[in-house]
Amino acid sequence: MTLLIRPWRGPARDRASATDRASAKGRAPTTDRTPTRGRAGAAASTDPLDVQAIRRHFAFPEHGRIVTNNAASTQPPRELLALQASLAPGYENVHRGQSSASRQMTAQFEASYDTIAEFIGAPGRSSVALYKNTTEAINAVMYSLLTEFRDGDNVVTTTMEHNSNYVPWYAMCREILPRLGRRVQYRLARFDPETGELDLAHLASLIDARTKLVGCTGASNFLGTRNPLAAVKALADASGYCQPNGERRSYLLVDAAQLVPGSFVDVRALDVDYLAFSFHKLLAPFGIGVLYGKEHLLASSLPFLYGGDMIAEGRVFPWQVDYNALPWKYAAGTPNILGAIVSAQAIRVLLDLALSPDRPAYFGTARPLGRAAVRTAMDRISCWNQQLTHRALAGLGAIGGITIYGPRDAARRTSLVAFNLADRDPVRVAEALNEAGVESRAGCHCATLAHHALGLTPPASCRLSFYLYNTPDEIDRAVAAVAAVAAGRPARQPIRQPAARPAPVSWPKITSAKLRSSSR
Repeated sequence: MTLLIRPWRGPARDRASATDRASAKGRAPTTDRTPTRGRAGAAASTDPLDVQAIRRHFAFPEHGRIVTNNAASTQPPRELLALQASLAPGYENVHRGQSSASRQMTAQFEASYDTIAEFIGAPGRSSVALYKNTTEAINAVMYSLLTEFRDGDNVVTTTMEHNSNYVPWYAMCREILPRLGRRVQYRLARFDPETGELDLAHLASLIDARTKLVGCTGASNFLGTRNPLAAVKALADASGYCQPNGERRSYLLVDAAQLVPGSFVDVRALDVDYLAFSFHKLLAPFGIGVLYGKEHLLASSLPFLYGGDMIAEGRVFPWQVDYNALPWKYAAGTPNILGAIVSAQAIRVLLDLALSPDRPAYFGTARPLGRAAVRTAMDRISCWNQQLTHRALAGLGAIGGITIYGPRDAARRTSLVAFNLADRDPVRVAEALNEAGVESRAGCHCATLAHHALGLTPPASCRLSFYLYNTPDEIDRAVAAVAAVAAGRPARQPIRQPAARPAPVSWPKITSAKLRSSSR
């Protein structure tokens, strides 16, 4: 089904003019439709995002790169790379060490859990478990709940999921539980191929009194669709499934890998049972994924991995093994210590870039992340990303023979646009865009079910995706390159000399010693 996006209709002329002037300077325009919130230590959310100041914190602009593959991984700012180097001289293992280095590293490592919990609105570190990525975090939920599934149960997910929130449940139902003599079904809710929206009526028809868990993406990494999590939560709550703790509802697991980096997320307001995301899509250059789980569920469930730090100190006997307190019950073995520390600081960098890119208030400190400040920062990022997506949808939609997937309204999707060109292999399209200096991504994006549901052969598309450091000019250049490929013209652009290195950013250098002094 071809979804041609009509050119975007701007607002009233005076407002559009202000938008165009601000966009030309790489700043988010202010409109009266943007909600104004209290300052609470940060500027109001209607203040513009200073994209040019933000870009000075990154190396890629100096090399003439148009980084529009951010749904896969974002770029790390200089400050985080420098922080990692500064941590190396004092590196030691965490927990149970007697050296000063071990104790200092432990304090920084544990403080990272607090920062992560504050960012997503979790009650505290006991609700947070760290893994390599979102994929491992979702597998952790599957393995932790594995023995609780009863014969005749089912798990419901959707055809718009990343493979990471489908294949584990497929494997559990088709390969693991049958070996234990249990029959458990997986059920797949469809989406509307015209709009890219989740079919809530079909989802409701699949959830019943034997549905132990509903798994749903917060935002599709192919369609871009932002799913109505409150409605999905209501359906899960109404199932009547009897959980081991006596609750009569289905658990809800949200894959938030595409949601958290560009949206304000509050896990308690959403009332989700589990939520997973990755830091490599949120400025950090390391392999850290997060699993949020309601504390009572993490306390009662079996661990995913065993051994090492997840054992209570001295509580290993031939007849009994006692597990560590939360969150360390889910931290078997030596963790990615530096990755955890730097990833937590990535949150602080993100807030500073959104709120005051020339005057950091959070990076390198233990300053609490107030919910109002987090909301203001993430609303600014979301607003900017949405405007970039508006621009991309309008420009791409004017290209003949293009098929754009997902909602037509940029407000209903995240900052990515997947498309195909008639009679063009999407991989060849991505390669041609690369020759023009535009970095995209082609393939199934690990959303294979959704590509099959649309009848795509091969199951592939080309995708552009944006983040807070992208500019309107980069969107226009990407659109122009796609138009050239569609028209059969060479997509090459004149070779650009690397830009001059910008003036040094005025942020103070964060050393390992300063970070230690800031740890809780």
